[in-house]
Amino acid sequence: MARDSATVQQQVVALIVAACVDYSLFYASGFVVTQSAVGHVARLWVSAALRFSVLTVIALLTLGKLKPMLMRFITTHSVLHAVFETGAKALYSEGSQCGQLADVRCWLMCAGASLSAALFWEISVPDSEEGAGGRENKQKARVLLMRVIYLFKPDYPLLFGGLVFLSLAVICEMFIPFYTGKVIDILGSHYQQSEFLSALLFMGLYSIGGSVSAGCRGGLLLCAINSFTCRIKVKLYEALTKQEIGFFETVKTGEMTSRLSKDTTLMARAVCLNVNVLLRTFIKTLGMISLMMSLSWKLTFLVLIETPFTGVIQNIYDKHYQRLSRAMQDSMASANDAANEVVSGIRVVRSFNTEKQEVHRYDNRLMETHNIKTRRDIVSAVYLLARRLTGLVMQVLTLYYGRLFIQRGQMTTGNLVSFILYQSNLGDNIRTLTYIFGDMLNSVGAAGKVFEYLDRKPQVSTDGKLKPERLTGHIRFNRLNFSYPSNPNKTVLQDFSLELKAGQMTALVGPSGEGKSTCVSLLERFYESQEGEILLDNKPLKLYDHRFLHEKIAVVSQEPVLFSGTIRNNIAYGLPDCSLNKIQEAARNASAHEFIVQLEKGYDTEVGEGGGKLSKSERQRIAIARALVREPQVLILDEMTSALDTESENKVQQALASYPDQTLLVIAHKLKTVEKADQIVVISGGKVAEKGTHQELMDLKGSYYKLKEELFTEGSSPQR
Repeated sequence: MARDSATVQQQVVALIVAACVDYSLFYASGFVVTQSAVGHVARLWVSAALRFSVLTVIALLTLGKLKPMLMRFITTHSVLHAVFETGAKALYSEGSQCGQLADVRCWLMCAGASLSAALFWEISVPDSEEGAGGRENKQKARVLLMRVIYLFKPDYPLLFGGLVFLSLAVICEMFIPFYTGKVIDILGSHYQQSEFLSALLFMGLYSIGGSVSAGCRGGLLLCAINSFTCRIKVKLYEALTKQEIGFFETVKTGEMTSRLSKDTTLMARAVCLNVNVLLRTFIKTLGMISLMMSLSWKLTFLVLIETPFTGVIQNIYDKHYQRLSRAMQDSMASANDAANEVVSGIRVVRSFNTEKQEVHRYDNRLMETHNIKTRRDIVSAVYLLARRLTGLVMQVLTLYYGRLFIQRGQMTTGNLVSFILYQSNLGDNIRTLTYIFGDMLNSVGAAGKVFEYLDRKPQVSTDGKLKPERLTGHIRFNRLNFSYPSNPNKTVLQDFSLELKAGQMTALVGPSGEGKSTCVSLLERFYESQEGEILLDNKPLKLYDHRFLHEKIAVVSQEPVLFSGTIRNNIAYGLPDCSLNKIQEAARNASAHEFIVQLEKGYDTEVGEGGGKLSKSERQRIAIARALVREPQVLILDEMTSALDTESENKVQQALASYPDQTLLVIAHKLKTVEKADQIVVISGGKVAEKGTHQELMDLKGSYYKLKEELFTEGSSPQR
């Protein structure tokens, strides 16, 4: 403790010594004013270098290590006076009063300005260890911003045209206040009609030019935004469709639709429009400062004092506002997800009479969004109040000193009016500049979520190239261990091994949840097993071409999914060159042709969303036809006849018998279907419990014998 106290005392003494030495050097630099401008400027910069060296040495001896913020303060404080006086000499051929007096007031003013600048930089771009995460996030945001700008590459001509018209609009807008003040001076002094009409003419031309240029700029940028949005939505949709099934089980539908519908539009508009605003504001600010300097350089420096305070206020506001905006986006996605769940499962909601509960749940999600939005609005209100108070104080000071300059003859009334008009716009522009770059980096947060999906590589690879001319359909499950990504702690298949011989029918049976459907999912390569592999014709499945594999392996599930469109399109789904004759033949084999031709539009009948216009039996027969039209070498039937009547089931069985070389894998709960299998496999606990023919397993009187009594009844409903 004593050591810490001594250190603090040493630092305080060093600070006092540094202040005294620095002020002495500062005072000495302005004590003697020579007639030579070059000599005076040289003296100022020599003094600045000397002050910088002395302060740095004192800080190093005292602290041992210089923090970035302290280094910035020392640098700014040392050179600010020299920069200010050099600018005054170069632009106006006269030194300022501060340069001539170099008293305590000037020294304190330079110290205060330097400290404000250092604090502003520290808040905007922190260098402390606590800000390391912030720097990393900003760097990541910059990378994302450059990626978004690169994706605009096809629209660069539109953006360039928008930039040209943007520059023209800004130039025209800048001169309107200038001619406004000129008109006031003409009216207030010796009126000359020619000068008055000339000023009005230029005002009108600049106004028309600014309006036309602004309209062209907006039109070109909107075209670029719309083009980019369509392009990025297609890219994101393509990336989503390539993800493995486990991805869709772990990511909510509402989140994906939000990224696809909102975030793509947000990243296009936010980045493109922010770049537009940034360039326009930057060009306009430089032009305004130049014109204001020509009107009164003293008032201009007074107005620019507001900048550090505006920057600090803006930065604090940005941090809180963006955090609440991200929270609101997540809350809205959660509310959309709740609504999507109810709409997709409305039958379940209605059957269990939970409408009020779901409405209450949706209302709670919306209230969370409302509360976050309220907090965000409060932050905006406080920021607006602070910003207007700062602007009001600066306007009062401008009017006060402007009146003094008019009395002294240093500026005219018209010049003051023009200056005030510029000042009102300049304050908004400086606030926009301090806000827009941070907002542009923050707005790519939406882009980051989109790029997260675009960059995501599916965990189940589809890079296989193997496409053999002949495939027998021999399948072997080799020592598989598998857990679902959504529940990695539960092992579904344990050391699972099974052989499906080519041209034979294998039936998987067992209680619900023992791993039958998991075998089908792995065979379809919806998932990747953690251990072991599946071989097709003695080659790992992952080596086969993705499209080739799914042409040779077809699945008919218990709950078939149809897409909006015609029956023809659903049967030929994924086969754009499939002929109508082939479609009709597959429909006949699936016992679907008869009911299809009885429909008003036949094969061109719309099935509705999810096949809602058809019965379950009709949907199942169309799904069977969709599988058969591919003439697959391996056909997987997962309770595919659960909704068929006996006659239709017999027709389908006869059609399947006409493909003797086809490997069949069947999951069924009807004894009539199972007992015809060449091999029956009983799965229990993720392992093969028994296998053999129907008679062999019945003679064994084991698990299959018990299942026959419990599950395989002709009138039983299928169980999974």
